[in-house]
Amino acid sequence: MSLRELAERARARLPEVAKGDRNGALLAMARLLEARWEEVREANEQDLEAAQKAGLPKAKLDRLRLDERTRKDLVAGLKEIAALPDPLFRLEGLAKRPNGLRVGRMRVPLGLIGFIYESRPGATVEAVSVALKAGNAMLLRGGKEAFQSNQALVALWKEALKEAGLPEEAVSLAPTTDREAVLEMCRLELLDLLIPRGGEELIRLVQKEARVPVLAHAKGVNHLYVDERADLMMALRLALNGKTQRPAVCNALEAVLVHEKVAEAFLPLLEEAMRAKGVELRACPRALPLLKEAVPAKEEEWDREYLDLVLRVKVVEGLEEALQHIARYGSRHTEAICTEDPRTAWRFLEEVDASLVLWNASTRFNDGFQLGLGAEIGISTSKLHAYGPMGVLELTTLKWVALGEGQERT
Repeated sequence: MSLRELAERARARLPEVAKGDRNGALLAMARLLEARWEEVREANEQDLEAAQKAGLPKAKLDRLRLDERTRKDLVAGLKEIAALPDPLFRLEGLAKRPNGLRVGRMRVPLGLIGFIYESRPGATVEAVSVALKAGNAMLLRGGKEAFQSNQALVALWKEALKEAGLPEEAVSLAPTTDREAVLEMCRLELLDLLIPRGGEELIRLVQKEARVPVLAHAKGVNHLYVDERADLMMALRLALNGKTQRPAVCNALEAVLVHEKVAEAFLPLLEEAMRAKGVELRACPRALPLLKEAVPAKEEEWDREYLDLVLRVKVVEGLEEALQHIARYGSRHTEAICTEDPRTAWRFLEEVDASLVLWNASTRFNDGFQLGLGAEIGISTSKLHAYGPMGVLELTTLKWVALGEGQERT
């Protein structure tokens, strides 16, 4: 079946999705993941074996792998999303006009969402669960490296939908791994929204070719600013967690900015801790003399997303220079400050333009599950119509509703 046929069938069943037992489908999927996980793991092993033979980089292998921890997180996310209040068809801001007409806004689904993603088969569960809770249908185009895994997971989704009395057409996977399918989805006007999730090359391609609205982030160039009044041991922990817990994800730390007054004390500690984790440091001219094994950071790499065990380090004069550096090189994804000074922290929170700004916390928290959304379909670094992790509410929209008693306009 072609992508257009899949889209047409999904659009035809949208009212049934919005009005049906969406929570029942989510809970059914949670049960199926617990009961049939071995089927998913076998499919994932096929993908991993093929990816290793093809020489897929370690970072992408990490994203591709499904393990027991993944299963637990996916099941927990499904249950958490099912427990969230139903966002649909509520009237908000109902007000009476001078002529007696009552006007308000009703929250409704976006409709049919196209989702183009690479490597991470777990997103097949996360993205669909958020979209389905919001009453949407989904057309998926996963990466070729995860094709077997995605097929297995979509098969379980269709069983879950059927069990809950919802149309199976609400979730469909593109039947091909051909790159042309990406361009076809970009030009498929039946989609109400297109969300790409993957490497910068994919995101840029979709943004360039799409003829429907797109929500995306291109990359995560994320900074930690260590202020002169920072708890240096806390700053060290935040830097380690941000860089080394999962270096291949978009909310991983890519650069540390250090106030000049604490650089001499902090940088040797940072280097020792990072070296123990296998992290290579690339430093500015002011930081290099304070480090033993760092290499010079090139000007053209200050806005680079490594997705690897590489970290940039820069000594700054203070908050002003840190803010200027982030404004120039940041990607509006995630930015953090470590300080014990509330005034400095609040200025950082107010002035830094990013989808999540943190005070004394790791950049790794820019995640829908961690922020209480249950899961996310992606992180938007544009401000229309969502900024940051996109959960259930972000996959709905508001339409105007007017309640009258025969009023006519004069």
